[in-house]
Amino acid sequence: MSTSMVRASLPVHDSWLRLLDPVAPEIEKILKKIANEDIAPRHEEIFRAFDIDLEKVRVVIFGQDPYPTKGNAMGLAFSVPETVTPIPSSLRNIFQELESDLGFEKPANGDLASWERSGVLLLNRVLTTRVGETAAHSDLGWQHITNHIARELGARGVIAILWGKSAQELSGFFSKHISSPHPSPLSAYRGFFGSQPFSRANELLVAQGKEPIDWSL
Repeated sequence: MSTSMVRASLPVHDSWLRLLDPVAPEIEKILKKIANEDIAPRHEEIFRAFDIDLEKVRVVIFGQDPYPTKGNAMGLAFSVPETVTPIPSSLRNIFQELESDLGFEKPANGDLASWERSGVLLLNRVLTTRVGETAAHSDLGWQHITNHIARELGARGVIAILWGKSAQELSGFFSKHISSPHPSPLSAYRGFFGSQPFSRANELLVAQGKEPIDWSL
């Protein structure tokens, strides 16, 4: 299959096609490797994060890899479908920091799609894993693809929120970034709590003359 055909077949907003063109063959190879696996998110949701118009992306939140619990991952980093209970612990910690930072009450569910609509790209370094296995696909090459995406976003002046060591490896691609430990229970108390990523991102946007993100859920 030609590169242009691979690119055209990706279920992403048209605005992403040119950006993804250089890594389209690598994406095809990975998709072939996992074609018959039971994965998280579901195959049809792998590229859900790219539903957003690239031109509207003002902030990107990078995580590590999807939730391995079946039905939790939905293709947006850290987000879960609104029907999922209980809310994953990492997401509960994100909501706790959101409340501390901006005073918003903790939402009733874990669907972060409204952040996407406000201009936030929610992306993991690794886009898939096997159901029930954390980091099962960390050696397939997703990082090279998300490195490319990060480089292009940084060149566009997008502000990055980088949670965890894997995400922080991307800091060199962004002139403006906010880094902290991952919000998981294992690391949240090592500097995620109190990091104020939401208000700090908005301060950087305003300084650039851009509209701040509506972080309410």
